[in-house]
Amino acid sequence: MDDGRQTTVSNCRRLSSVVRFPTMPTTISDLQSSVRDAARVRLHGSSTKSVADADALDLSGLRGIIDYQPNEFIVQAWAGTPVREVADLLAASGQYLPFDPLLVDAGATLGGTIAANASGPERFRYGGVRDFLIGCHFIDGRGELLTGGGKVVKNAAGFDYPKLFVGSRGSLGILTDVCFKVFPQPETYQTLVARFADLPAALAALNALTAAPLDIHALDLAVDGDTYALEVRVGGLHAGMDARMERVRSTVRSSDSDILRGDDEAAHWRRVREFEWIAGPVAKIPLTPARIPTLNAVLLGARRYSVGGNVAWAGADDSLDAALRTLGMHGQIFRGADAGRALGGEQDNAFARRVRLALDPQQKFR
Repeated sequence: MDDGRQTTVSNCRRLSSVVRFPTMPTTISDLQSSVRDAARVRLHGSSTKSVADADALDLSGLRGIIDYQPNEFIVQAWAGTPVREVADLLAASGQYLPFDPLLVDAGATLGGTIAANASGPERFRYGGVRDFLIGCHFIDGRGELLTGGGKVVKNAAGFDYPKLFVGSRGSLGILTDVCFKVFPQPETYQTLVARFADLPAALAALNALTAAPLDIHALDLAVDGDTYALEVRVGGLHAGMDARMERVRSTVRSSDSDILRGDDEAAHWRRVREFEWIAGPVAKIPLTPARIPTLNAVLLGARRYSVGGNVAWAGADDSLDAALRTLGMHGQIFRGADAGRALGGEQDNAFARRVRLALDPQQKFR
């Protein structure tokens, strides 16, 4: 982007003809004008995590690949690009986004994935969205086009703006394009599903796996009624995979387990990432493995303790907010009509307020 103020949305589809804002932007300068002229700016892309707001600025058409360098392991694209398009492009070169983005088949976009901090189960192995986002352009509350990061992994110039947008839910500005580092795709995966009669036994196995040198890609504990299933995903070369899974099985020590392979294995994790295992609004709750028993006692219905027990996914019913307050915990509605609403008390802090004030002094993105 040589002159972002006048750069048209080239190499991508024009913005949707469905008017959801007083003037539908078709260039970067139009986006800037929309921000400058508005008293308030609400954003949405493909609405995979919330209900589309008819008065919001629709960014779903800001899509397309800008630059892909397989040898350099980077990809740059417009923020409204569906993650599926990027995933398919990377797969053709044997590469992927290691943070395991969520709701890909539902149509999640790159910008929405960043804004919602939508990392999946394989975050356990390599890290989340913020660990792979290395650059972006964005429009702040003044309508100015700013740059953060770049196209190299070690870029220490300026403030690390890209990381601020992870989980920001559109409260800081409009991401126009983003740049990610990518990794080689594992040749194959296998998943051990080990079932336990009670939570303490399942947690003992989870802790044993966390401490073992097994190079696990995903480690989830799925709970549904009286069923406790530990799901352990391992990826890598075909050679030696069976032996690696046997070491996982011996560490788990469950009398009821089986191994998923091939299409069945891939379909299982697709169902997890698309939230097909749970109905209704979904809450995301950060925690530690030690706090799982406390939280589990107040949760109802199906839930998952993902990323080695550091993130809980559960139904966001009416009682969850009060329960989290009582436990001194917090969370957020991740998917549903109230997506983005905080649960369990105030999560804001002085630093976050100062950042918002600096980037959006008139609070247009509130």
